[in-house]
Amino acid sequence: MAIIPILIAWPALMALVIPCIRDSRVRGRVVYLGAGVVMALAAFLLAAWLRGGGGIIDLCGEVPLIDHLMLAGEFALMILIVVLSIRYKKYPVVLLSVGQTGLLAWSELTRPVQSPTHLRLDCLSMLMIMIVALVGGLICIYAVGYMKAYHHHHTEYRDRSGFFFSMLFFFLAAMIGLVLAENLVWMYFFWEITSVISFLLIGYTRTEEAVNNSFRALWMNLLGGLGFAIAIVVAAHTLGTVQLNELVAAKATIPVVLLAFAGLTKSAQLPFSSWLLGAMVAPTPSSALLHSATMVKAGVYLLIRLAPAMAGNMTGMTVAFIGGFTFIAASMMAIAQNDGKKVLAFSTVSNLGLIVACAGIGAEETIWAAVLLMIFHSVSKSMLFQAVGSIENSLGSRDIEDMHGLLLRLPRLTYIMGIGIAGMYLAPFGMLISKWVALRAFVDAGNYLLVIFLAYGSATTMLYWTKWLCKLVSLHHTKVQVTDVTRKDQYLSMYIHAAATLGLCLLFPLVSSRVVTPIIQELYGAAHEVLSISVLTTMAIMLVSVLFVPSLMFLLTRSAHRDYVPIYMGGVNEGDNTYFVNSFGKPEHLYLSNWYLRFEFGRRRLMRPGVIVSAGVLIVMLCVIIGGAV
Repeated sequence: MAIIPILIAWPALMALVIPCIRDSRVRGRVVYLGAGVVMALAAFLLAAWLRGGGGIIDLCGEVPLIDHLMLAGEFALMILIVVLSIRYKKYPVVLLSVGQTGLLAWSELTRPVQSPTHLRLDCLSMLMIMIVALVGGLICIYAVGYMKAYHHHHTEYRDRSGFFFSMLFFFLAAMIGLVLAENLVWMYFFWEITSVISFLLIGYTRTEEAVNNSFRALWMNLLGGLGFAIAIVVAAHTLGTVQLNELVAAKATIPVVLLAFAGLTKSAQLPFSSWLLGAMVAPTPSSALLHSATMVKAGVYLLIRLAPAMAGNMTGMTVAFIGGFTFIAASMMAIAQNDGKKVLAFSTVSNLGLIVACAGIGAEETIWAAVLLMIFHSVSKSMLFQAVGSIENSLGSRDIEDMHGLLLRLPRLTYIMGIGIAGMYLAPFGMLISKWVALRAFVDAGNYLLVIFLAYGSATTMLYWTKWLCKLVSLHHTKVQVTDVTRKDQYLSMYIHAAATLGLCLLFPLVSSRVVTPIIQELYGAAHEVLSISVLTTMAIMLVSVLFVPSLMFLLTRSAHRDYVPIYMGGVNEGDNTYFVNSFGKPEHLYLSNWYLRFEFGRRRLMRPGVIVSAGVLIVMLCVIIGGAV
């Protein structure tokens, strides 16, 4: 498995080389090369791992030199945070960074723990590597064309594309290291790198809003990092181990609680959701990467690892409640959003909440649902962010209201959006099937509060996705001419994402049996049937409808010239479907709008109560759990 260090080192090398290239064309080709090699290395690793039997492979015994280098790297990250925090007068961030780095350094120097394994390759980490490498690599390819159009439209921002691409590749390297790490000290190192990189990407434009949002993301994730560091110290001094697998097997209460807390912050669960929502100020490729292949997926990955230790206890109940509450609260707030990226952001927080709730319950079938949700969400959400970014560059807006009748103006992007939206909530796509399994698991667990959260949260989810989809496919002609400025490399990435979304649906039974079931076996030692053969047969019949949405949109486009008639406006349409004569005999502009229910579900109305409720429950439960353990 010598390919593993190469897989981590290659994107890190690309991150160092790319900023040194000044010519944008050469830099773009290097990005293509770097992303292609990352995807190829991941494919080679998968092939080699399968040839070896596809089991658990432990790597890296005692390596003191790397341990020391990582400790030096943690201090370097701390210094960077301190310098930037002082420059922008964000002094509380300094305390968080210095506190956790100093605490971990003290523990490593005073109580070093012998670790037989630093890296571990198993079914779950292999799945995460494929998600990071394939989805992340495609996002890097997409970013080349996007950033050119972005700076063409936003001349007020300094073009730092080299730095931007560098951070994307650092993200890939850190995430691959994180999902392979079995030693918590190593995992913490990669964990903090992702926090710092997201901070730098969110603040890319260096506007006041971007800086404030980047520091919000930083301090919230550093708060989780502090919990992570304390968990390591407690585990080292009380249990004499920093191996994640051993902590889970021992069900060590305090370390598990603190690690779960870190997972909640990283996965942007309430009361920490605002950092991910604020990340939307960054260019779209970073949003796609944050929401699909990195950062937030690190949080749910850790919680899935911890699931066997949380099953049936107070820690699991707390995590499940926070996840379920976040699912319904974020989906309700998404209804009131007309900004496409904000809808996607709230949708991400909501779906992550469902995955977190499944991890908190910790049963085999909930983890089955959680893993499938993670797979389908990664692909669909990455594609949706890329499509919205391309639409924004073409329209000059990402307002959903400006996308009315987009099927007739930007048909290719609309097809991609349609497939992505269908993949998020329509049958027979895996997101809906996974929700159904989660619902059944919540009923079996007797957690009827989560049943209510899932039922009503799914209803609100259907509302905002249906509104958006219907807006896109409306046969509305407009005088405004739109030119599709999307480049071929962007379309390449989105086409592959669309094909993957459809392919995952068509191969759903195979994904269930060959990918998800082995993960359950490794986590729990055994795996029972989640979906019966009759259900799988029914799904096979349903798969005939998988091309229904894109086919419908194609047919609508083909027949648009025959269906084009003036809109009835009380007999006073001026003939262009844009203006009508009002009762005073004056021309009035026709405006069609979705119903956003801002008074009922607006962020200003729901966010603060959601934060208060979730923070209160979290604090009380943490006090009860830790107090009981002590």
